[in-house]
Amino acid sequence: MSAFINPFSDFGFKKIFGEEASKPVLIDFLNALLPLESHISDLTFKNSEQLSESAESRKVVFDIYCENEKGEKFIVELQKARHDFFKERTIYYSTFPIREL
Repeated sequence: MSAFINPFSDFGFKKIFGEEASKPVLIDFLNALLPLESHISDLTFKNSEQLSESAESRKVVFDIYCENEKGEKFIVELQKARHDFFKERTIYYSTFPIREL
C-alpha cells in the first residue's frame, strides 16, 4: 500500500507545508510562483481560524501569513475550486490581519 497526500487539498497543503520545520520549503515554493518584486523573505504560522465580531458574520479560515522582502504582509490562501464572489471574499479575509495592527 502506498501513501499519497494531495498538496492541493486543505489537509494536504497544511500537512506538507504548515509546520515550522517546512518553512524554508514553503518559502521556496511560494517564491517560485510569485513575481520577483513580491518574493517572501519570511512567513509566520498564526491561528488560521478567525471569528467575526458579530454572530451574523461568518468566521474566516485562511492558510498562512507571509511577509515579502519589502516588509509587506499578505495572506496565502489555497483555492482549487471556483468561488462566486471571490474578490469580495479576499477583501473580507484581508481585514482580519489588519485588525491585529
